Amino acid sequence: MEQITEHHPIPSSASRFAASILTALVFVVALNLRAPLTSVGPLLPRIGASEHLNATMQGLLGSLPILAFAVVSPMVHRAAERLGIERTVLAAMAFLTLGIVIRSACGTIGLWAGTLVIGCSIAVGNVLVPAIVKRDYPGHTSLATGIYSACMTGMAAFASAATLPLSDAIGWQGTLGIWAIPAGIVTLLWLWRSRANAQRTAPAAKTATNAQPRSRQSTASETRLRVSMWKRPEAWAVTLFMGLQSVNYYVCVTWLPTIEVSFGVPADRTGWHLAVFQLVGIIMGLLIPVLLKGDSQVAAVVVASVPLAIGALGLAFTPWLDLLWIIVASIGSGCSLVVALSLIGLKTSTTEETTQLSGMAQCVGYLLAAVGPTLAGTIYDITSGWRTVLIMLAILAVAQTAIGIIIGRNKEAGR
Repeated sequence: MEQITEHHPIPSSASRFAASILTALVFVVALNLRAPLTSVGPLLPRIGASEHLNATMQGLLGSLPILAFAVVSPMVHRAAERLGIERTVLAAMAFLTLGIVIRSACGTIGLWAGTLVIGCSIAVGNVLVPAIVKRDYPGHTSLATGIYSACMTGMAAFASAATLPLSDAIGWQGTLGIWAIPAGIVTLLWLWRSRANAQRTAPAAKTATNAQPRSRQSTASETRLRVSMWKRPEAWAVTLFMGLQSVNYYVCVTWLPTIEVSFGVPADRTGWHLAVFQLVGIIMGLLIPVLLKGDSQVAAVVVASVPLAIGALGLAFTPWLDLLWIIVASIGSGCSLVVALSLIGLKTSTTEETTQLSGMAQCVGYLLAAVGPTLAGTIYDITSGWRTVLIMLAILAVAQTAIGIIIGRNKEAGR
């Protein structure tokens, strides 16, 4: 069994330039971890009309990938142990490409089946990318997390802005299917990285295989870590923080265009507003690591969480200032993702622990988040309005603030 904590993917014999290129491909993977999902939100009214889906079913379509995150995340660590991180990511990118094609080209059943495959594939990247970043950029975890978060959010913003114009030209099926192109390119690039690393680390792998007593010892250690991680209060705090920020994010990217239309905003503007939501998040995601330095992350938690509550309440009670409140909420959303992902790395000591906490946080966290879009759609069906949904998001943001302060003050969390 390959020990994912032992071998760095870039050997010292490689040139610095080649090493940098191979290492940086993790950020290219990040480009594909949100766009296939955020491209759905602006199209929900058209998909609903075409497939005869009410608001609850549209919300379920938005929640399905998040449910897949919750189910698949705890399995990723075991897959990475057996296949290695590089090959596990490669398989995920290949299935992501396949899922996008199925979703857009195989009718109603394909819409749901492809969405499920997409969610399972992205779940693998969600778990392993933080571990890869911690392994490949030791000492710069927060900064590297900000960069890959910016990559995810940047491509998601582009997807949000381009979706409706593309749909006018090629239909909603073609618009969703076009994201198979970048996913396929990333699959080929990661195949190159995997082959290069396999050739260079073969001697080390052979040595590890021969070290049977050490393997048994490592396996026992891994078992203890796996049990203890689920018993750590700090790990549960990180998990809840991840879940609450995910609820806010996925409700926004799923329903924000529809909410704005209900307030009288022209449909062609809602896609751009969703892009603004993503783009401001990129900027804040790159700035928030400054507040993550040192022993306490309380300041970062407050900056990440409070704007979510302000933006939701502002949009609920003064919707004519919609763009202002979207910008305010995006400040919190962009920071929250980076803070949540950084806490996974900052509150663990090894790549092994990071992978396990990442799997736990994303399993339970996304299980909570999966309820969000569907619950929001159900609340709308019951109340025929979005104000209650926005108030719910504000309450969750307050809870996120409280939990984040607890984990941010705990200097020994996860160690």
